[in-house]
Amino acid sequence: MAGRLADKAQEVVKEEYDKAKLLLNDAARSGSYMYPIKGIFYLISHPELWKPLRSRLLPYLTLYSSVLGSMFFFTYLPQLAVMAFANGPLAVFTTALLILNESSTITGILSKNYVLQDAILDTFDGTLLARNKGDVVAEGREVKTRGDSIQRLGKALKKPFRCFSINELIRYVMYLPLNIVPVVGTVTFLLLRGRSRGESVHDRYFQLKGWTSSKRSKWLKDHKGPYTAFGTVATLLEMIPVASIVFSFTNTVGAALWAADIEAKESHMAGSTAPELREAAKKAE
Repeated sequence: MAGRLADKAQEVVKEEYDKAKLLLNDAARSGSYMYPIKGIFYLISHPELWKPLRSRLLPYLTLYSSVLGSMFFFTYLPQLAVMAFANGPLAVFTTALLILNESSTITGILSKNYVLQDAILDTFDGTLLARNKGDVVAEGREVKTRGDSIQRLGKALKKPFRCFSINELIRYVMYLPLNIVPVVGTVTFLLLRGRSRGESVHDRYFQLKGWTSSKRSKWLKDHKGPYTAFGTVATLLEMIPVASIVFSFTNTVGAALWAADIEAKESHMAGSTAPELREAAKKAE
């Protein structure tokens, strides 16, 4: 009996290892983890995209400082006492990392639903316009013919960004105990948060393309590795105190750059396939 259980345990471990290896390979081949970094440099080199960020900077910083200060004041010592049992001396750092993540999550929930929603929407659409994807943006809002990529943005006809759901909160609370496990638990927690974060980065793109819920789900399932990689890097950047708002926008820019590249690839594939289909039709005649 014990031998069978041991064999079964080894089989499960191997299966999970193979899944993780495949996920990492997909992420590495896609290069998606670079898009949050590309977003930083693209935002720096395109000053017109700073406008939505500047307009919401003060309200966000006020919110973030209030949340972060309150979390450290009220929850650091209680969480440190719990983490010390498993992490020992490292608990000082892992607890601080945990609170940064918690503060980032709380601020993200509040800001993206009340403070930053329209600004992030404008940044995503503006980046697509800057990448000459006006036909895609026109599916979800009015697009003017003159001005820079932000000035050309007209009235939004669709607003895709999902409000925070109770399911996200439940998942976040479920993941928290992983931080008790030294190092490995914290890394796993960040990866799970990254996967959740990655699933929402192209909500706007999917809406502009008119994708159904089933098509969206299938796409995310088929590209789980790349989206987890993007989401993990984005989560780490947004955990940086004070600068998190800047990275919220650079991550949005990075997501839009990725969407533009996906769009360009699909257009190229469609363009190269059409002549082949026409040639096949002629031969059939």
